[in-house]
Amino acid sequence: MATIIGHRGARSLAPENTLAAARNAHAFGADLWETDVAVSADHQLFLMHDDAMMRTTDVADRFPNRVPAPFSTYTLAEIRSLDAGSWFERDDPFGQVAAGAVRPEDLASFVGEKVPTLREAFELTVELGWFLNLELKAQPAPNDTFDVVTAVLALADDVGIGPDHLLFSSANRDWLKTLKERRPEFEVQAILGLFPEDPIDFTDPFFDTFNPRITRVTLDEIAEQLSLGIRLNPYTVNDPETMDRLVEIGITGLITDFPQRGAR
Repeated sequence: MATIIGHRGARSLAPENTLAAARNAHAFGADLWETDVAVSADHQLFLMHDDAMMRTTDVADRFPNRVPAPFSTYTLAEIRSLDAGSWFERDDPFGQVAAGAVRPEDLASFVGEKVPTLREAFELTVELGWFLNLELKAQPAPNDTFDVVTAVLALADDVGIGPDHLLFSSANRDWLKTLKERRPEFEVQAILGLFPEDPIDFTDPFFDTFNPRITRVTLDEIAEQLSLGIRLNPYTVNDPETMDRLVEIGITGLITDFPQRGAR
């Protein structure tokens, strides 16, 4: 049975990269959730995907003279002052509000949702007895040289979250290799096809698990790698028919915005 991974939580049902999205993914039976680590101006770790934050927060209303400056120019206190949930009903990014799949009381609860700290994400994962795939992302300036690996590992140790609740993924293979050398008990997974120019290369012997962009690989290529013993978790797989075909050929896992479909 394929492992179901909630992409940024269950972002089809709740504002992405929030604790609400994580709880929804857990409630719908996802085996783990995936989220993105970001670093604030005062070097605090939190969850965010987009550099500019305008798509998923009210930063343009709160700090109109500072957009589209990246999150790396805001302190954690400023980031925590943002509303990261009200946009979801308005934008309905996956059409699930219009389809009636999101309860009115849930929509009301998203108003004022805070951008979570990474500590909160770790604590929730442990509290639920669950598992987190943490993506280590390249950071925008001026934090582009910040040592994300050291900071994340230090926080994981402080919270007490270990390899029974946490793994790491990244398109930066050097970061993953450094992390694995320091802490061999943690699983690491290489992300492939993050950008159009990135090669889809399964040949690095350091890794036995790759997360390729689903639009950059064919089912035949996936089946070939699986036959070689390579573990694959393609992203982002939302189409039920594609999910079924991948399960038929023995896919290791599915990263999806719709964990409620994958766990059906």
